[in-house]
Amino acid sequence: MNDTIITIDIKMEYFAIFRACAKKGEEPLHLLSDDAGELYEMLRQQYRFPISKERIHLVVNDEYSPWEKPLQHGDRVIFIPPVSGG
Repeated sequence: MNDTIITIDIKMEYFAIFRACAKKGEEPLHLLSDDAGELYEMLRQQYRFPISKERIHLVVNDEYSPWEKPLQHGDRVIFIPPVSGG
C-alpha cells in the first residue's frame, strides 16, 4: 500500500462576485486533491460564495474545462459566474 500524499500548488484568481467575497484578486493554494469541484466547495464555504457550482464555469489555464478534469501542479484556476446583461 502506498501512503504517499500527493499535493499540488495552483494559482487561484478571483473575478466579479468571487473577488468581492474573497476580498482579494488571487492567491496561491496548496491542495491535497486534484478535484476542482472539491476546491470550489472548499472556497465556497471559506468565502461564502453565493453561487452553486452547477451555475458557474471552470477555467483552467485560460481554457474552459470540465469539472471532471483533474487539476495539475502549476494550474491557474478561475471560476466564471453566470453573466447577465441587457
